[in-house]
Amino acid sequence: MAFLRTLLLMTGLVFAQSVAVHADAFDDAAAAYEREDYTSALRLMQPLASLGDVRAQSYLGLIYGLGQGVKQDYSESGKWYRKAAAQGDSYSQHILGNMYYLEHGVKQDYTEAAKWYRKAADQGFAEAQQMLGVMYSRGKGVLQDYTEAAKWYRKAAGQGSAKAQRNLGFMYSEGKGVPQDHTKAMDWYRRAADQGSAEGQTGVGMLHQQGFGVPQDNDLAAQWYRKAADQGFDRAQGLLGVMYQYGKGMTQDYVQAHMWYNIAASSGYRIAQIARDKIAKRMTPAQIAEAQRMAREWVAKHPQ
Repeated sequence: MAFLRTLLLMTGLVFAQSVAVHADAFDDAAAAYEREDYTSALRLMQPLASLGDVRAQSYLGLIYGLGQGVKQDYSESGKWYRKAAAQGDSYSQHILGNMYYLEHGVKQDYTEAAKWYRKAADQGFAEAQQMLGVMYSRGKGVLQDYTEAAKWYRKAAGQGSAKAQRNLGFMYSEGKGVPQDHTKAMDWYRRAADQGSAEGQTGVGMLHQQGFGVPQDNDLAAQWYRKAADQGFDRAQGLLGVMYQYGKGMTQDYVQAHMWYNIAASSGYRIAQIARDKIAKRMTPAQIAEAQRMAREWVAKHPQ
């Protein structure tokens, strides 16, 4: 009996030492990654990942996915993320969803993307909840269902996801999946906007311009559009062009309108391109040249 107790004690000590060594090895690998010594991080992570360390597996997925210290390889990245995801790692499950959604290293498959997003979302992973909301809103990989979309947006928004807050604001604004309520739309748009979301800022601006949920105020609308436009959001840039063209919230100015339309059009925003070409017919060659000069200067000061 004494021998058995001694054997069990020794086994426990060996196991505890093994765990400690393993933990130290992972800490060394993570420290190498943090100081951007990706070659060392990869060398230290690989044996740990092969032994089933879920954190190391997720790190290898990240390293191969971003091409850090190695050639970018989505297939190898997906292999390691899949191993970690199979062990229940919510981050890796979310990334696998992204890989299927964006066709990174795997054939695009919205059904498979939704499956992995759901696994992560069910664990409370906010980004996966937000993306599952997108899938339901667009009917990709699942039946289109605005009520389900709003449910998942709400879960993510409650955790502070600016994208989900903006999307929930849109759902309330349009009455999709929830009763139409512009006051609630403004609340969610504003939460996103206060986190720097250009889409949220644009939503706040639109509600001020329309007078939905708040008093109509073109000046405030223009201020919010400018915040979003300065971040490079083409829709806000186009709307700012409209405000200048028609003198809403500022003095009418075709040169400024053309400048903003031109900047938005350069991102591929077709509506802005059409508006730019139409307003150009009302401008002199000198005005157009000035607007183009201003657009060049703005782009140079706001590299994307």
